[in-house]
Amino acid sequence: MTAPAASLPQSAAEGTPSRTAAIVVRRVWTSYAFRRVLQSVFVIWLVSTITFLLMHFMPGDPIEIMAGRLNSAGMSHDQAMATAANLVNYDPDASVWGQYLEFLKGLVTLDFGNSLTNPSKTVFEHVMEYLPWTLFSVGAGVVFAVVIGVSAGMAMAYRRGSAFDHSMTSLGSFLTGVPNYILIAAVVVIGYTVLGILPFLDMRGRITAGVEPGFDPVFLGDAVFHAILPIIAFAFTATGSFMLNMKAATTEVLTEDYVTVARARGLKPGRISRGYVGRNALLPVVPQIALQMGMLVGGSIVIEQILDYPGVGQMLMSAISDRDYPVVQAAVIILATSVVVASLIVDLVLVKIDPRIKSEGQDA
Repeated sequence: MTAPAASLPQSAAEGTPSRTAAIVVRRVWTSYAFRRVLQSVFVIWLVSTITFLLMHFMPGDPIEIMAGRLNSAGMSHDQAMATAANLVNYDPDASVWGQYLEFLKGLVTLDFGNSLTNPSKTVFEHVMEYLPWTLFSVGAGVVFAVVIGVSAGMAMAYRRGSAFDHSMTSLGSFLTGVPNYILIAAVVVIGYTVLGILPFLDMRGRITAGVEPGFDPVFLGDAVFHAILPIIAFAFTATGSFMLNMKAATTEVLTEDYVTVARARGLKPGRISRGYVGRNALLPVVPQIALQMGMLVGGSIVIEQILDYPGVGQMLMSAISDRDYPVVQAAVIILATSVVVASLIVDLVLVKIDPRIKSEGQDA
């Protein structure tokens, strides 16, 4: 009887480099950040696909619309059709599947064709002229809402049952319940028409005529001056929501055993408020930031129309009225992508604050 062959060590049999690579791939694949990135990419793809289908089945052919404008400008019909097809980056004779593949290719390369109302610029360039202004006003509004709402919410929780608590709770409920466009319209009517202290006519637009764009105090100050009303409008609803949520979260944390133990140890109230109460009360509030960003970006259409602030919301309304389908399609996708990316960043920051979210996601 022959002796059995000696078995190789497991690491040698499997191959150390391949096993190491497999471990790295498995860790990346199961990591919370990677899965959140995949989810974000899927959401962007889904929104883009739905937008493509809606634009495809809407009445009116973008080629014919643009060709009609070129034809009215003196161009022949055949030349106008050929020029429009080249500018819009759209083949009317291609199948829906072929158009969808071209659309996905343009989505990856940020090539959405040219605007029907402004053929000299690409759709992406056209949208990016307006998007930063909306993101600036919305972002500033959310920052102010977080600072004011979180501070007021903690103060309400520490003074619960007092007159301050009752009055601020009523204010937060009012700000949350009443649409922000009604509140800002009331501010404009009272401040400009009734009291005459609000220079509303001077605050319209993005910058004052004659001010040159640049990173200098004159331009930055003028841009903030014109964005004050949109920032206030975006901060209205978000502030009330942050106040109420932070009050509820802080009230719950104050009843936890570790807070009672910290007080029994004789720790200073400021240290307990910052190190024990504030940090843990913020955990359920952080995801709300991304939610508010999405709501406010979507609501920018109404706010920018009321305040005559040329952001992406006002641009989107103009594109819809002009049937500039490429601009509408790109604007919706870029806005959705901005909100999804903001939500992703907030989630990744939340994992750093509370590592339990990462471990719970891996266990699931």
